[in-house]
Amino acid sequence: METIAYCGIRLDRAGGRRADGSWLDELLNSTDARLIPLWQDQCLVAGDPPVPVAIPASAAGELRDGAVFLGLDDDGGGVFAADLSGLDGERAVRRAGADRAVDVREIVMSLGAAEAAMIGYARGLLRWHRDLRFCGACGTMTRSEFAGHQRVCGNQDCARLHFPKIEPAVIMAVETDDEPKRILLAHHRGQAAGRYSTLAGFVEVGESLEDAVRREVAEETGVQVTDVTYVASQPWPFPSGLMIGFRATAVTEEVAVDGQEVLEARWFTRAELTEYAAVNPLGRPDSIDRHLLRSWLANSLRSGARDLAGEGRTAPGIWAA
Repeated sequence: METIAYCGIRLDRAGGRRADGSWLDELLNSTDARLIPLWQDQCLVAGDPPVPVAIPASAAGELRDGAVFLGLDDDGGGVFAADLSGLDGERAVRRAGADRAVDVREIVMSLGAAEAAMIGYARGLLRWHRDLRFCGACGTMTRSEFAGHQRVCGNQDCARLHFPKIEPAVIMAVETDDEPKRILLAHHRGQAAGRYSTLAGFVEVGESLEDAVRREVAEETGVQVTDVTYVASQPWPFPSGLMIGFRATAVTEEVAVDGQEVLEARWFTRAELTEYAAVNPLGRPDSIDRHLLRSWLANSLRSGARDLAGEGRTAPGIWAA
């Protein structure tokens, strides 16, 4: 059973108790509470191979101020995230008891599914707090509330509530209707020479997910599609995306790239994609595009009938803290 990175979180988010300040204080003061520290979107890790560190809340000191509640672990212990971005890098590493700071994408494939999902969750939420220090309506500073899942404008005449922003994007495997089946892949601006990947793009205001698939494929490659069907989704905490994977059937096959985002696009048979995969990475290791490509290559791409979150690869780390 395949695991899509950043999926499969095991925390109980306890959304119904986020407004209970007394309960949160008690939880944070308990001996089994822990904080997951990040610094400027990076994981603070120790050991070789690197493992994200966790700080017992009882030893967290000033880091408890402003900690964001993530949820309850399997044993009912509170898990919080703390942003050390206000410190310089060396001091942040020392304060966390870590060895160094690394990009989560450097270590995600060595983590258990639940651990990777929790790190992605913490990363996205802490980044949102840093980006929304001021109200977009009146410019007044905001404050964190609701256990870190809301920010409120400090101007009483405004008092606007702000919620974590999620940016939906569609990503799609476009195939021909006739046999032998072929899949449409693109060479995007900025990719290494000879590399191809699936098409993707952000959903626009007033647009359904299916409409976004049809528009993005047509804009970038000139190909018209139909039979747009959901496959699977993936949280994408870079910084706040949600990738929604689809398959679609081409109505036309003539390719005319936009020349802006897509520089080249071509159709691959399964034999050609197998040959390509022998010498090139088939999608990003931690991205849903790898699942779409591998599933198509195995002739098993279909609407999300399988549990792609996985039951949890196990690796030493913060779940064992």
